[in-house]
Amino acid sequence: MLPIAGAGTPERADAARNRQKIVRAAAKLVATKGIDGLALDEVAAEAGVGIGTVYRRFPDKGALAQALLDENEREFQAAFISGPPPLGPGASPKERLNAFMDAYVDRLETHGELLMVAETETPMARFVTGAYRLHHSHLVALIGKIEPETDAHFRADALLAPLAAAQYVHQRGSGMTPERIKQGMRDL
Repeated sequence: MLPIAGAGTPERADAARNRQKIVRAAAKLVATKGIDGLALDEVAAEAGVGIGTVYRRFPDKGALAQALLDENEREFQAAFISGPPPLGPGASPKERLNAFMDAYVDRLETHGELLMVAETETPMARFVTGAYRLHHSHLVALIGKIEPETDAHFRADALLAPLAAAQYVHQRGSGMTPERIKQGMRDL
């Protein structure tokens, strides 16, 4: 998971090893069984640890899904914070906003079901993560430059709402293509 300033003491070496074993086992199960493979008891068995060890590290499937998405989220953040334009700095705010939306849809296409578990396992989970807050802040900054008189905070939430993983999985299941969804996001 992403480090949080002031988050407390560093993890013990054995706890770190167990965490890595659990995440690797979960990734293997998701790769072979799909999202249904993310049952915590199956993850514990695959990792060779007790179920209590899994629950100490990951209180629910959503927390484990977040851990599985960690590296992808780090790469996404690096791309829009310091990567090449148009997603990263150097393009106009509107180009960056459109590139962000397109990249977000691409992530949903690749990791939609896992993101859905991460966002919905616990009520409000989507909104309390550091990732959502960073995405929101990034959009607020871009929107503020594009339309200085608008309520950028509301607009950022309004743009992120249709990018909820459950919404995306529903749209794809209803026959919408990623290209159609991207165009719809640009139209918004």
